[in-house]
Amino acid sequence: MFSFSDQNGFCGGRRCVWVNGPVIVGAGPSGLAVSACLKEQGIPFVVIERSDCIASLWQKRTYDRLKLHLPKKFCQLPKLPFPEEYPEYPTKKQFITYLENYVQKFDIKPQFNECVQSAKYDEACHLWRVVTVSTTGSVRSETEYICQMLVVASGENAEGVVPEIDGLKEFSGEVIHAKDYKSGEKYNGKKVLVVGCGNSGMEVSLDLSNHNAKPSMVVRSSVHVLPREMLGKSTFDLAMMLMKWLPLWLVDKLLLILAWFILGNIQNYGIKRPSLGPLQLKNHHGKTPVLDIGALEKIRSGEITVVPGIKRFNCTSVELVNGDTLDIDSVVLATGYCSNVPYWLQETEFFAKNGFPKTPFPNGWKGKCGLYAAGFTRRGLAGASADAMNISQDIGKVWKEELNQKKLKVPTHRRCISTF
Repeated sequence: MFSFSDQNGFCGGRRCVWVNGPVIVGAGPSGLAVSACLKEQGIPFVVIERSDCIASLWQKRTYDRLKLHLPKKFCQLPKLPFPEEYPEYPTKKQFITYLENYVQKFDIKPQFNECVQSAKYDEACHLWRVVTVSTTGSVRSETEYICQMLVVASGENAEGVVPEIDGLKEFSGEVIHAKDYKSGEKYNGKKVLVVGCGNSGMEVSLDLSNHNAKPSMVVRSSVHVLPREMLGKSTFDLAMMLMKWLPLWLVDKLLLILAWFILGNIQNYGIKRPSLGPLQLKNHHGKTPVLDIGALEKIRSGEITVVPGIKRFNCTSVELVNGDTLDIDSVVLATGYCSNVPYWLQETEFFAKNGFPKTPFPNGWKGKCGLYAAGFTRRGLAGASADAMNISQDIGKVWKEELNQKKLKVPTHRRCISTF
């Protein structure tokens, strides 16, 4: 639900909208979770989404074979569990259906096709001004949303990272980012270089191999590879259970010992492990371990070739740092994603230059002057859900205080708006 006051109008060709409640930027899982929690408290809000659908990352920028990497109990949003008939690791299609049912249940109606150009706190009026541009049609139209609270829920993975690699522009074959990769079907028989060895790189390589392509995966830096399940439990579930009783460093030791017994010594295949344990690395640097679902077996069999870092690209080949040259047909850049917050949020106290809150987990969800961040914990959907509950409770508290003090209608705000 969204609720506008009667202060809507046009100011200098720009539509101005006063919002009774927070503006939420992003209609992905984080924004939807905050919306549902606010809806249950009867608090009005506006959700702004640059795409034409909810969860655009999941719907438009993920490969077909994608499944949730963690068990469904760690991935459900607040106030609505996954259907019992869903498997332990729901598919992409099942997760999207779950989100669509979530939107329907809580009657969430995002403002689609509105791209945020800027969001700035007005010190004089003590209000946030969020300027959007409509992305539909040929006529450019701007809207300025004016509110007391702003929830940044645009996501950790808003934009694909495309690194600058010597000679890449000279390469004559197809070059795509993993966000544009759907299936290995069209790569049958082709030599494909996958740049990156995280979860996306591993899964794209596996999918390519399953479609009879010939993938080579660039492993430039060290990475932890763990089996998705250990001792009959998901690895994540096991880690969470052990952390209740043991220190983090010891849990890391146990996970690596178990991984060695199950997967063997992955350094034999050209994959080096980091010096920090998988959980410590995640906590300190936000680098997620790879949960193997079959790629390592393909690496063992030689169906996926592991290669070192890239020196430069040529017209039809790539030179590696070890002096080898590979002939290739296509390149898939599994080089990660980044936040786009610095491009539109005009604020530097709460958010760092990398687009993440400066305050570490678990306190990085609240800034000053009614600014909130949802889904920037680097802890997946569980972290986004925790943020949503904290944010909605805090906003609910402020909302109730304002109602009790009869401050729902503030004359000074109206005077500020009338000056546009």
